[in-house]
Amino acid sequence: MVDLLKDFSYWLTSERGVSPHTTAAYNSDLKKYVEFLDSSGKSDPASVEMADVYSYLSFLSECGMSPASIRRELSSIRSFHRFLISESLSGQDPTVNVTAPRMWRRVPRVLTVPEIELLLAQPDTTTRLGLRDKAMLEFTYATGFRIGEVITFKTGDLNRKMETARCLGKGSKERIVPVGAIALKWVGEYTADARPQLLKGREEKVLFLNWRGKPLTRMGYWKILAKYVKMAGIRSHVTPHVLRHSFATHLLEGGASLRDVQQMLGHKDISTTQIYASVDMEYLRDTILMYHPRGQIRKKRG
Repeated sequence: MVDLLKDFSYWLTSERGVSPHTTAAYNSDLKKYVEFLDSSGKSDPASVEMADVYSYLSFLSECGMSPASIRRELSSIRSFHRFLISESLSGQDPTVNVTAPRMWRRVPRVLTVPEIELLLAQPDTTTRLGLRDKAMLEFTYATGFRIGEVITFKTGDLNRKMETARCLGKGSKERIVPVGAIALKWVGEYTADARPQLLKGREEKVLFLNWRGKPLTRMGYWKILAKYVKMAGIRSHVTPHVLRHSFATHLLEGGASLRDVQQMLGHKDISTTQIYASVDMEYLRDTILMYHPRGQIRKKRG
């Protein structure tokens, strides 16, 4: 069947108007497919069945290929079988009812609670910028706000009496998120001491300011976070969104419901929030393996 790939390439370029680059990509994908079929005794195109296609896709998955790459391979295979039918080399398309593998949702990277504590301990709160950084990082982790929501957060949207923060998220959708006592403490110290020094008599509604008394930019926040990640000796890549992921994951590990976390994150669909449940399940799985008497991993007796 390998010989048919040359005819398929000609069909793609002459009949379908496919570019040489795309044609080469198709051939690269199909070479493995044809070799797999030949090794399975399916050298006759007319003998290929849906089960053979699924067997090949399973083979790719076992080899560690991502769902996105498998979907691309399946697209090439579909085109190849259409070509075989058009040339009367096969009377059926075995890919008609084959469903592509669903895209796996990547589990978000999170910091452990000790890593969070280590990170939050880095700012020098005896300086005005260090106090700002401490308040800002504590506030971010306490609320799970996105970086854009943090740098545009206004002083008037923090209700100290009710211990809540009002946020206008994506699509200007409002949500109210509780703020813990520790974050409120540091934000209070920052607004009382450091923020007036940064403003120097000027007025500004945004809570977190740069050294010139202006609202922080995204890049400014990134640089501040990167500085403290390095100081804390955390080797993993930490972005502002990692703090948001950590906020959600630690809430679930602590017993919060998925619905509560969904509301605090501002997710419209709970399926978006469910990705954090998989992180929590990993945590629970490891706990079972470590501590259950029938777990596979047992702590050594000291």
